[in-house]
Amino acid sequence: MQEMNAVYRELGISSEVLAYGNKIEQELKERFAAIDDNAEYNQMKVLLAMQKNKVSEACLYASSGYGYNDLGRDTLEDVYADAFHAEAALVRPQIACGTHALAVALSGNLRPGDELFSPVGKPYDTLEEVIGIRPSRGSLAEYGVTYRQTDLLPDGSFDYENIKKAINEKTKLVTIQRSKGYQTRPTLSVERIGELIAFVKNIKPDVICMVDNCYGEFVERIEPTDVGADLIVGSLIKNPGGGLAPIGGYIAGKKEYVENAAYRLTSPGLGKEVGATLGVNQPFFQGFFLAPTVVAGALKGAVFAANIYERLGFGVVPNGTESRHDIIQAVTFGVPEGVIEFCKGIQAAAPVDSYVEPEPWAMPGYDSDVIMAAGAFVQGSSIELSADGPIKPPYAVYFQGGLTWYHAKLGILMSLQKLIDKKIAVLPIQEA
Repeated sequence: MQEMNAVYRELGISSEVLAYGNKIEQELKERFAAIDDNAEYNQMKVLLAMQKNKVSEACLYASSGYGYNDLGRDTLEDVYADAFHAEAALVRPQIACGTHALAVALSGNLRPGDELFSPVGKPYDTLEEVIGIRPSRGSLAEYGVTYRQTDLLPDGSFDYENIKKAINEKTKLVTIQRSKGYQTRPTLSVERIGELIAFVKNIKPDVICMVDNCYGEFVERIEPTDVGADLIVGSLIKNPGGGLAPIGGYIAGKKEYVENAAYRLTSPGLGKEVGATLGVNQPFFQGFFLAPTVVAGALKGAVFAANIYERLGFGVVPNGTESRHDIIQAVTFGVPEGVIEFCKGIQAAAPVDSYVEPEPWAMPGYDSDVIMAAGAFVQGSSIELSADGPIKPPYAVYFQGGLTWYHAKLGILMSLQKLIDKKIAVLPIQEA
């Protein structure tokens, strides 16, 4: 124990902060065991998909040029489809990020005159320009696709009455964002997503239901494709890449809609047949294999953070006891300094660039300055220990990731240490 305390002190964590964290960790043992049970189930699910599709050493090799007959790429897409219980999948390094994956899925399946509808309120900030909510070159709005939304009710429930009124003959695609984005609303469980899809399909059976699955993969035992989603979309530098994928995104679901997206990603007439993998097959496969256990570590960190900060009087979403449906933990400080110091703590705990301090800046795609902390092996990887938030009311920070539980724990303790040093947070008086 003395050796452990000494190494934490060397990292900059006071004995008081460490004792507070250790006390909370002990109280979460049963919760952590349940997370490990889910991880075991999802690990077996991924392994089964890999064995079923006969992943071989040859699948790990690179292709170049057009990428015709890339065995690894095609097999990986079959693995994703089976693991997510989908008809088909598109898993490519040519997809630059989660926003790009969503843009490809939307533009591949919407045509001029169609309407896109969100029954869960405003989408994530970077999608506003994709849709055309904020005017941008090449947006869906420029191509004649209209958009409407129905906000969630104040308690976070679906406004079924107004959703029914909003769906009309032009409604082609319904987009459902699983995670909270830069909002403090609850993340949607897969069960709730299924209920919403069933309601929508009852009104218009032929509508395409797409779920932005970012940050949610392997958090539960089922995915939105298990409850009626026609498409799910995500980023490989989040959950499914397992911290090893250096780039990429995926689109999985009904074969027709996945192929439509592929024709948009590459070109009409080419679709999934082209796209060299250039040496990323091995980390794509290995990252997906590791993803369930990596996600489990990140989940433990999120639960730990919720309990750490809730007990200090800060607003947290989800709270310390709620069920989890993504890896993101929101903490509201009410002042910009709280967001900034929290992010400085996460950066200081990083294995890469721990010596630099993050600062808010005008990041492309956002309508306010944003601060991001991520001393990651893969730039911007939010399955690695990271935190970010817009510098605007209510001044909430969004924490996620940690390739291991131990690193997530250090990050949270370091964030708390920074806040205590600046007198933004105060530890409770602990019993002797």
